[in-house]
Amino acid sequence: MHRNHFAPLARIMLVPMALAILLSGCLYREAVSENPSDAYREGVNRIQLAVDQYQSDHELLPLITPSEDTPKYEKFRVDLALLQKQGYLESIPGAAFENGGSVYFLIQNEELDPVIKIMDLTTVQYVNDVERLAAKYREQQGGALPVQKEDGELPEGIHRVDLKAMGGKNYVLKSVYSGQELNYLINDEGKVYVDYAPDLMQIVERTGVTPSDNYDIREMLTEQSYFVPVKSLPYFWEENRPIPQPE
Repeated sequence: MHRNHFAPLARIMLVPMALAILLSGCLYREAVSENPSDAYREGVNRIQLAVDQYQSDHELLPLITPSEDTPKYEKFRVDLALLQKQGYLESIPGAAFENGGSVYFLIQNEELDPVIKIMDLTTVQYVNDVERLAAKYREQQGGALPVQKEDGELPEGIHRVDLKAMGGKNYVLKSVYSGQELNYLINDEGKVYVDYAPDLMQIVERTGVTPSDNYDIREMLTEQSYFVPVKSLPYFWEENRPIPQPE
């Protein structure tokens, strides 16, 4: 009798409890989406631990093998599916592309001291889209590049893209490092890159370190943040500023 008497009451009490759980889950997901840096930090930390343990157990890294021509800051993707399958990851981080997110997790400094970094796929997509627009512009303009007026600040063969000229106003790119708007660069062959010079200038000023000659100062960005400067040219410190170098 007691069981039958209290069963309906128990069911009634379970309804608000279930709603509370569902709402708390929604609020948690909302909080994560509003603070992506928290999700990145959590993902990097979890994957770093998993990769370190995997390397210790197998004496190799859990990598997706890149092609030989893969750019420096796009290669050595972590094989998250492998880590999860073998029990090194309980779940794939929500920030990861493999779980519906917008980043790839990479391994940098793979030969000496492997460290997990992030490749922003929004940046990659924007650069690819701008490169397609530039190619279309060249076809329509007899091979002319959609570039801003030359100001002598860039090396020969490298130019700033004129987004307005080719109808690319929707591709204004914000830096993953500072949030400021960045220019696109284009070479004579029509290949497009991100101009990370403002971010590099900021990091040199903040650290107070003057880069040595022929040192690719993009490394300073990876050392001071979770992100790699994807879709970029090498930069050297010349005339007290970062200068992109032809590949």
